Amino acid sequence: MPPPRKIDLLPDEFRVRLARELQARGFADIIEVTDQLNFWLEEQGLQLTIGKSAVGEFSKVLKDQRDAFKMAEVLLEDMDVEAEGDMHKMLMHMIATQAAQYIASVSKQGVHLEPKDLMNLGRMLKDLMQSSGLREKFLEEDRARIAKAAREEAAEAGAKTARDAGLSAELEEQIKANILGVAS
Repeated sequence: MPPPRKIDLLPDEFRVRLARELQARGFADIIEVTDQLNFWLEEQGLQLTIGKSAVGEFSKVLKDQRDAFKMAEVLLEDMDVEAEGDMHKMLMHMIATQAAQYIASVSKQGVHLEPKDLMNLGRMLKDLMQSSGLREKFLEEDRARIAKAAREEAAEAGAKTARDAGLSAELEEQIKANILGVAS
């Protein structure tokens, strides 16, 4: 198993502080932010020094996450239920692409993925597919409910027209049954 990255060894409070500092600077000024971080660590008496490449990589991950959240916000704004299917397909594509890139990146570094990481990726994909299936089932049930309500309304309108025309109750029921698609 590879050694943990130095940035992962940071206490949570420093990682949060680093993230805020990077966001405040627009994910730029990596050298200055790295110096600031190392000053904070030294000030707290921690024997840990973080390099600018680690801070730069951390900054890129944060920026990519921010951009992904913004893109998702834009896509989800005013989205109707029908459009969610396209969103699920796009998310599956994005996750699959990111997973492939991550696996290739890890392989280039000569590191092996932990079974736990692969299991988490599989679980995430399964949950997304299950969510998509539930959404499709909901849409199908909703369409069926709307169609049934429209048929019932049409049957009532047909029966009322027959009644108003002076047709028999038997003929009125037959018209209603024909509209509903029920054998009489």
